[in-house]
Amino acid sequence: MRIGHGFDAHRLVAGRELVLGGVTIPHELGLLGHSDADVLVHAICDALLGALGAGDIGRHFPDTHPAYRGISSLKLLREVMTLVRTRGYAVTNIDATIIAQKPRLSPFIEAMRENIAQQCATESARINVKATTTETLGFEGRCEGISSHAVVLLARHGKSG
Repeated sequence: MRIGHGFDAHRLVAGRELVLGGVTIPHELGLLGHSDADVLVHAICDALLGALGAGDIGRHFPDTHPAYRGISSLKLLREVMTLVRTRGYAVTNIDATIIAQKPRLSPFIEAMRENIAQQCATESARINVKATTTETLGFEGRCEGISSHAVVLLARHGKSG
């Protein structure tokens, strides 16, 4: 068994789509980044890479490389999962939290879980996504950005419980 933790945060800006868990969410602001800036998927990628002892998302997909400009973070997750499987592991479970004052995310959580499960080649019951606010504290509470934490547990193939 291997455990990993990931974190990501991006600034909210006008003129960008808000993408979380591969779901485009109606909102007047979107996340600024080289890719689609999906903080949820980025945190999950970092957690998976951390569990493998394989660095972080910036090492594997540098924001200076033009191939990753505007890329869907679900494609990055698919690449990370190829590495996970190559090293002989499978996802046992993922638990992630999105921290955002706005917009209300609960209507989109199930679609996020399904997208993540599909890329991780597992059932959505192994994926948990939560959303919370900071009660107007911090950059998330001031609606300046959104962050996410993720914890993953990997097991050797055939032992994912």
